[in-house]
Amino acid sequence: MTDPRKTMRAVVAVRPGGPEALAIEMRPIPVPGAGEIVIKVEAAGVNRPDVLQRMGLYAPPPGASDILGLEVAGVIVARGPGASRFPEGARVTALVPGGGYAEYCLAHESNALPLPAGLTAVDAAAIPETYFTVWTNVFDRGALKAGETLLVHGGTSGIGTTAIQLAKAFGATVIATVGSDEKAAACQRLGADVAVNYRAGDFVAKTLAATGGRGANVILDMVGGDYVARNYAAAATDGRIVQIAFLRGPEPKIDLRPLMQKRLVHTGSTLRPRSPAEKAVIAEALEAKVWPLLEAGRCKPVIDSVFPLADVAKAHARIDDGAHVGKIVLTV
Repeated sequence: MTDPRKTMRAVVAVRPGGPEALAIEMRPIPVPGAGEIVIKVEAAGVNRPDVLQRMGLYAPPPGASDILGLEVAGVIVARGPGASRFPEGARVTALVPGGGYAEYCLAHESNALPLPAGLTAVDAAAIPETYFTVWTNVFDRGALKAGETLLVHGGTSGIGTTAIQLAKAFGATVIATVGSDEKAAACQRLGADVAVNYRAGDFVAKTLAATGGRGANVILDMVGGDYVARNYAAAATDGRIVQIAFLRGPEPKIDLRPLMQKRLVHTGSTLRPRSPAEKAVIAEALEAKVWPLLEAGRCKPVIDSVFPLADVAKAHARIDDGAHVGKIVLTV
């Protein structure tokens, strides 16, 4: 590594709280272990798990950095023993279990991917967390196929905007739920066939109407709570509901009869605690099946706003207020 410094700027939550709890500290520049690379960070994505970590509600997995940030884009400046997939100087984007809001970030080489041709570092930094999440949940666990219908909640979130584009690219019909007419229009511009303002209409009725009474084949849900029973009502026979968060609570009161009557599958997953080997399988699928779409311009990360690292509190205030459409990114 050519940088003579031993320390770097990094963002941590000095206490549980709001955006004001974030602070920039000087930390040692990471040293790569076996199979690891050090990335000089050009941009880092901001995600809802970062907010939960800031609030003290989502601790990093064992061994992960307490520095916030789950995705980065930049240049490889050092490689650990056995790390030979990329040369030093290669520009990559990577999914990391922590450490992204910093000048340098450690990543496992198998969880890094080449920067897609035609995309900037800001674009690329907005890819890993959402694209890994959508691929493993919608296409692996949910087994969405061409000709089926996907119902995605939070359509203008980073996850939602990604799910809309990928599902359409692979031939599915998409129904998205959002909290305003403006956000509904944004979803439709991204390709959603139907966008439901849940403050003004019932997404169950809208989903059934849009599918001729059949319901959605796959539902991607980060809401939980009372949405669980409503998802069961909106699902098609043999439908698959994939839970990735529970903003309205993890303990819903539900009637399980529709689960049996419709032969539903209700599954879920988390991404951050998975091993590098498990994430590598997702990375391989993305490089083979999604990277060509990105490079052809058939899908692209939706960037809401960009903030310098020094303004990380403003970036978190933006995600907290819920008005964003797409991803918020930090530049380093």
